[in-house]
Amino acid sequence: MKADLLTGLYSEHPLVKEAALYLAGNPAGKLLFRGLTGSAGSLVAASLSGHIPSVYLIILPEKEQAAYFYNDLTSLPGESDVLFFPSTFRRSVLYGQTDQANIVLRTGIIDYLSELNRKGIIVSYPEALMEKVVSRKILSDNTFIIKRGDRLSMGFLTELLEEYDFNLVDFVSEPGQYAIRGSIVDVFSFSSGMPFRIDFSGDEVDSLRSFDPDRQLSVEVHEQVRLVPDLSGASRISVSETFISLLPAGSVIWMEDGEIILQKINAIREQALQKKPSDVAVDIDDLVITGSKLLEETMPFRVIETGSMPAIPGPVILEFNTVPQPAFAKNFGLLAEKMRTNYENGYNTLIVSESESQIQRLNEIFAEIGPDLKYGSVIAGLHGGFTDHLLKTAIYTDHQIFDRYHKFSIKGYFTRKESITLKELTGLNPGDYVVHIDHGIGRFGGLEKIEVNGKIQETIRLVYKDNDILYVPIHSLHRISKYKSGENAAPRINKLGSGAWQKLKDSTKRKVKDIAKDLITLYASRLSAPGYSFSQDSYLQRELEASFIYEDTPDQLKTTNEVKKDMESPHPMDRLVCGDVGFGKTEIAIRAAFKAATDSKQTALLVPTTVLAYQHFRTFTERLKNFPCTVEYLTRHKKSSDQKKILEKLEKGQIDIIIGTHKLISDNVRFRDLGLLI
Repeated sequence: MKADLLTGLYSEHPLVKEAALYLAGNPAGKLLFRGLTGSAGSLVAASLSGHIPSVYLIILPEKEQAAYFYNDLTSLPGESDVLFFPSTFRRSVLYGQTDQANIVLRTGIIDYLSELNRKGIIVSYPEALMEKVVSRKILSDNTFIIKRGDRLSMGFLTELLEEYDFNLVDFVSEPGQYAIRGSIVDVFSFSSGMPFRIDFSGDEVDSLRSFDPDRQLSVEVHEQVRLVPDLSGASRISVSETFISLLPAGSVIWMEDGEIILQKINAIREQALQKKPSDVAVDIDDLVITGSKLLEETMPFRVIETGSMPAIPGPVILEFNTVPQPAFAKNFGLLAEKMRTNYENGYNTLIVSESESQIQRLNEIFAEIGPDLKYGSVIAGLHGGFTDHLLKTAIYTDHQIFDRYHKFSIKGYFTRKESITLKELTGLNPGDYVVHIDHGIGRFGGLEKIEVNGKIQETIRLVYKDNDILYVPIHSLHRISKYKSGENAAPRINKLGSGAWQKLKDSTKRKVKDIAKDLITLYASRLSAPGYSFSQDSYLQRELEASFIYEDTPDQLKTTNEVKKDMESPHPMDRLVCGDVGFGKTEIAIRAAFKAATDSKQTALLVPTTVLAYQHFRTFTERLKNFPCTVEYLTRHKKSSDQKKILEKLEKGQIDIIIGTHKLISDNVRFRDLGLLI
C-alpha cells in the first residue's frame, strides 16, 4: 500500500478534525496535544496541514529529532512543501565554522517565505531559530530577478555579482561563484540548489537554464531566475529580524516540549556570551534572540504544543492515546503473537518500510511463520512505530522490528561534490595526455576563448599529431577523459582525420568479440556439466537479509538475486562481482555463504592477506551471530594446535564458513561438503 493510506487514516482522525475546526475559528488559538509517541506527531501534522493549508513551523528540541520529523514528512504524500531550516553553523553557534550547504538552505527558505501565498511545512530546532535573519528589506534589496528577454548588459551583471561578493572562477561548482565564457554567465545563487546559465545575445537575455555543476550540462529551462547572495554575514544583518517574524499571518507553529526549547535557547545564548571572541564587535542581541523573545513572537499565531513540558499556559487540551512500538528485538514469534492479539482485540496492524523489497521479505517471513496473520503493509519512511488506541491501529516500523539503526537524510539544495570529469579537467596541466571519444589520444593544451558564429565561447584546446588543434566546447566536456595506462611509456598521439583511431576502435571491438566467442564456448561446456542446485530462500535467509542495517542499493539487490539464482541453478556457478570499496560486496558474500549453510553445504572464502582474513572473520561473525552458523578463519599466524583443531572440525562438517589465505588450498585441508568458493 502507498503512504497516502496513513495520511488518509489520520485525516479522518476525530481529534485531527477537532483540532482543525478549533484552529479555523481561532486565528491565535493555542492547543496542547498529549499522548503522541513515535511518528504519530508527524502523521498528525501532515494530516492537519491538509485540513488547514498554511505555513507550518515545526520546532523540535534537538536537531536529530527535527531531522527525523522532517524525514517522516518527506515520506508522506501531500501538497505542502516540506523544508528543513538549519543553523548557519556546523557546531558552535555564532563563532564556529559556517556550513555552506546550511546557508543555502536558510537563504532558500527565507527567499521562499518572501513570496506570497506560500503553503508549506518548515522543520527546525532551537539553534537555527535563535539566529536572527535578514530583514525583508535587506532580502528585497539583495535579490536580483532576471527574466528571459530582459535588456541587460553583461557588464552590469558582473558588476552586480562583484558587489554581491560572488567569486569569479573558471567553473562554477558551489554557491557564491560565477564564471564568464563568451556570451554565457554561470551563476550559483545562494537561494537555489543548482547554478544558472545565463546566455546573452548582445544586451538581451536569450535563455535561462539551471545546470548540473558536475557535468556542466543543462537540466531545466527557466523563464526567470532569482540571484541572492550570502546573507548570513554580520555585515548584511545590521537590520535583522527573527525568523518567526517572516511567517505570514495565519501560520501555525508546532512546538514539542516548548519549555525545553526556551531553556535551551537561553543556555546556548549564555554560552555564546561567555565564548565571544574579543575581536567580535557585534552586539549579541543583533545576532540571537532569547527564549522569552521566541515565546513572545509565537503568541499572535496559532500554536500547537506537544510533549510533557509545554511553554504556554491555558491551552485547549486534546488527548491522543498512543503508545510506542514494543521492542521485538528480531523475535518474530513475539511479533506474530502481538499481531494475533491485535486482531483478536479489533486492532489493525500495519507494517511500514521504506523499501518495497523489504516489505516483500517480511511478507515471505510472515507467510512461513504465520499464514494466519492479518496485517497490511505500507511503503513509508517513518522513524518510530506506535499503537493508536483511538484508531485501534498498530503501526510497526521494520527497522524497529529488526533492531536496526534508522538513518535520517536531509535533502539539501546543494551538496559539495565534483564529478570525475570536472575534477580531472581542473587538475590537468598543459601537455597531459587525454582521450577524446571520437578523435583519440591527444595532449591537453589549456582553455581558450574562440569566436563561433559571432559569439565568444570558452573551449578546451587539444593538440594532436603534427600540431593539429581540436577545440572542444565546455558543454562537450563529458566526451573527454584523462589518459590512463598501467604502463609508463608515452602513448602514441593520433592524427586528426587519419582514421587510425576509428580503426583501433574497430580492431578492439573485433578482439572483444573473439574473446566473447571463446567465453561463450567455455560457458556452454559449463552449462552442460551437472552441479548442486541449492534450495530456494528459507525463512532464515529472508530474516538475515531483512536484518541488514542499511537499505540495499538497487545494484546490490540485483546482484544478490543473480547470485542466489546461480546457486539455485543445477549447473556450476561462476560469477564475478565487481564494485568499489564500501559498495556492499561483503554483504552479498555473507548472504551467499549463509544460503549454502542452510543447505548444509560449506563455504570457503579465500582472501589475499592475513589481515583481511581476520577482518572478514569479524564481519561474518558479527553479521551471523544470531543465526545457527559457525564461522572460523585459518592463517599462518594461527598456532599449529589451533590449525589442527580447525582442520578436524572442517573435515567433520562442524564449520560452515571458513575464511583464510592460501592456507585454505593446502593439501591437508579437507572439507566434509564444500558447496561454495568465494
